[in-house]
Amino acid sequence: MHVLISILHIAMCILLIFIVLLQSGKGSDMGAAFGGSSQTVFGSSGPATFLGKITAVIATVFMLTSLWLAYFSVHKTSSIMENSPIPAVEKSIPAAEQGKGSVAAPVETQTPEAEKKKAK
Repeated sequence: MHVLISILHIAMCILLIFIVLLQSGKGSDMGAAFGGSSQTVFGSSGPATFLGKITAVIATVFMLTSLWLAYFSVHKTSSIMENSPIPAVEKSIPAAEQGKGSVAAPVETQTPEAEKKKAK
């Protein structure tokens, strides 16, 4: 599902770029305004064009997919690493005792409290 929404999101992004570039800006008629045209400088306030309506629909889908992807990237429910086994920790044998053929006893570490008790 996540891959499908990602593909839809990328497609809407590309379509939105192309549709915005296809539309003419409101300032494109400014040259005609100085030539005595009856149009206003900032364009007419008539009904929305077909490209304007498609832009609104694609922008809405783009924003919804953006919100969906943002929400579900934060609230992940599963991970591929959840069921992986924890690797066992092996104790290393000191290099001096590896050649003797005997198994070395584990090295004990002493805490400062144990050292104080030994000193007494």
